[in-house]
Amino acid sequence: MIGTFIKDLRYALRQLRRAPGFAFTVVLTLALSVGVATAVFCVIDAVILRPLPYANPERIVSMESRSRSGYIQPYSGPSYNDVRAQVKTFKAFAGYFRWRDIAMETPNGPAVLGAVHTTDDFFDVFGVHPILVRTFLPGEQDAGKNNLAVLSYETWQSHFNGAADVVGKPAGIDGQTYTIIGVMPAGFRFPLNVRDVVYTPLHLESASWMHERGSHWLRTVGQLKEGVTIQQAQADLSLAFSNLGKAYPTDAGRTILVQALDRDVDSESRGPLYSLLGAVLAVLAVGCVNIAGLLLARGVKRRREMAMRLAVGAGRTRLLIQVLTEGLLLAVLGAGGAILLASMLLDLMRAFLVKALARGADIHMNWAVLTAAIAVAVVTSLVAALYPALRLSGVDPNSALKSGGAAGTERGQHLLRSGFVVTQVALTLMLLVVAGMLIRVVTRYRHTDLGFDPSRVLAVDLHIAPVRYEGRDVVSGFFQPLLDRVAKIPGVRAVGVIDMLPIEAWGSNSEVHIAGQPPYPADQEMLAENRMVSTGYFDVMGAPLLAGRRLSPQIDISANKAPSVAVNEAFVRKFLHSGYGPGTPHLDDNDKAEEKTAVIGVMGNVRQDIREPYLAEMDYLINEIPIKDSPAALSSMVLVTRTDGDPKKIVSALRSVLHEVDATVPLSDPRTLSEVVSEQLVFERMESWLFGIFASLALALALVGLYGLVSHEVEQSTRDIGVRMALGATRTRILATVLQRVALMLAAGAAIGLLLIFAARKLIGMVIYFEAQKEAGGFLLLALLVVVTGLLAALIPATRAASIEPMQALRSE
Repeated sequence: MIGTFIKDLRYALRQLRRAPGFAFTVVLTLALSVGVATAVFCVIDAVILRPLPYANPERIVSMESRSRSGYIQPYSGPSYNDVRAQVKTFKAFAGYFRWRDIAMETPNGPAVLGAVHTTDDFFDVFGVHPILVRTFLPGEQDAGKNNLAVLSYETWQSHFNGAADVVGKPAGIDGQTYTIIGVMPAGFRFPLNVRDVVYTPLHLESASWMHERGSHWLRTVGQLKEGVTIQQAQADLSLAFSNLGKAYPTDAGRTILVQALDRDVDSESRGPLYSLLGAVLAVLAVGCVNIAGLLLARGVKRRREMAMRLAVGAGRTRLLIQVLTEGLLLAVLGAGGAILLASMLLDLMRAFLVKALARGADIHMNWAVLTAAIAVAVVTSLVAALYPALRLSGVDPNSALKSGGAAGTERGQHLLRSGFVVTQVALTLMLLVVAGMLIRVVTRYRHTDLGFDPSRVLAVDLHIAPVRYEGRDVVSGFFQPLLDRVAKIPGVRAVGVIDMLPIEAWGSNSEVHIAGQPPYPADQEMLAENRMVSTGYFDVMGAPLLAGRRLSPQIDISANKAPSVAVNEAFVRKFLHSGYGPGTPHLDDNDKAEEKTAVIGVMGNVRQDIREPYLAEMDYLINEIPIKDSPAALSSMVLVTRTDGDPKKIVSALRSVLHEVDATVPLSDPRTLSEVVSEQLVFERMESWLFGIFASLALALALVGLYGLVSHEVEQSTRDIGVRMALGATRTRILATVLQRVALMLAAGAAIGLLLIFAARKLIGMVIYFEAQKEAGGFLLLALLVVVTGLLAALIPATRAASIEPMQALRSE
């Protein structure tokens, strides 16, 4: 058997060498279709199918609490304690706070790391034990006991060189001394989108707002008791929230949604990922159909060869095995190309998905998917080769040898090959439609009016240690000297700071009521975004003054004046229904009228989220924050600088200036606002990029299949065409006949494709919303484009058919 297989393999290699174009086309088609499918399967496996890296992940739940009007609203410190004391269905019920990054002293120098501040039972929820020593003990979130740190595996490796003696050593975090007590194993992360992270117990004593029932900042995660269902936990928490609302009016009407953590992670991306899977399966189907058509056409060409072999004594089983061996050889070559392509494509996709998806960092090629890729390649090739193999092994030698040029012209084979082309065109049109709509969406987002020009603006995160400025004015001690020096760097036009960078971050808000206006309905929350800025921030963003005056420290910082804010146009539309007119509006934020916050000016809108309309915003001047609160309130800010040229060119000078003002503050993550905008569209860009590749690939495969079909038909019909021309048919008539047949196939494929788009509109809607009636014109235009492109691909073999010399065709037999 082995000897026979080796002989068959050698013969298959000789056959492929004799037809290199055919071999190259099949292997390339297989590599492309299986390669892209493998890459997407790896993404689906890592993001959706693979269990979360925790013990008993099926019992771990997330809890999303919402305000009475439907806004996502985390727990306040007091409400968390009240709910935790009431619930009975949880084995562990923990809170965590992901506020800002921290500056940490490491053996490799200062580093800006992610920070997750947690309650003391946080690690109990996940049931994952540290690889070094321990995590937090009960009571270690209490004041005086909570300067402890647990390192993630990535932080330990990258910043502490994987040293085994790191536990027990002191480490400086934001200017305070912490003790490292443990290291978590590789793969453990929570939240999943944070990698280089340090876990510390909550410092509840550090800010008064952490104890205010109206300040909502704490998120929760829990592990259910064994045997408890999510429905039981939902009922348990709903009762606790109901009791909370009865006891405290500020918590009335709040609701809670309990769901499995693995359903909550990357939940918004599941629909698009499944649709991406559907797209790649369509590409795989186009590839399989193409391979089947190529193998069928090759089988027809070899019909007389196989008949001759049968006539001289070859067995039918022997021929079947021979043809399948050729298919297996093609499968192995295609699988090798597919694995190489999938690896390269995965590397490109990771660049998008690491930031776009919580589990994007987990995407890599694994053995299971690799094995599946090889299996797909083998099965695809063998199944595609099976039909022509069965036909060839069952051919009647007498009829095949007598058929001459009529081989392969049977009506059944015509219909089968035509069906292949129609299928390819239909699937290709679907992919082109989705790709076109996605590209249009990304283009629309890129041209969205942001309220500012993102070009030539550099953003740099600043993380100061609050303890270094305790009891001091951090504005006059750090920010103002820094701003003054940065303004003198050659090429700098404007410089400022803000606590939340536009487009990149939004979500700190508060309820607002204008003094003198009627109270709002009880179930209505009127929210506005809160920002802390320096005066130069508006110059950097180019936000114009529309009414009133600008924030100014010389005017607004006064113990005898009310605090002041500048608002945007969206705030005026939402809260000041008669507009910003004479007199200064005030906010109902204090019972003492003379201390109510004054709205002193209206600035142009600056968009907070690229996908949302402008939100109402209030901007507070950093100079007005009380000195005792300013180190903690301004510990994490973003420096923004507008330059005359390339903003990246001032990074070196910026680093020097920052070192002069405070050498303990690292220069973190310099990036342009154009890069920030692109990062916010990273998933949409990846979708449009992949769908564009898939659609282009499918179109190329369909055109190759169409070209091959027409070429094969012309080759097999040479004698028939010669006879028709000998009887008086003109070359124009022959050309029109061939193109008419092609046009019918293309039209049928386009029509089926349009019907499939309509039938699959819900699936496509997971990727992008569209209204079929409004998009009908665009769909028809794409269908026409596919038909015209297909006709152009068929023009060369059709012209060749019209160029056949009748006498030469008749003599060819």
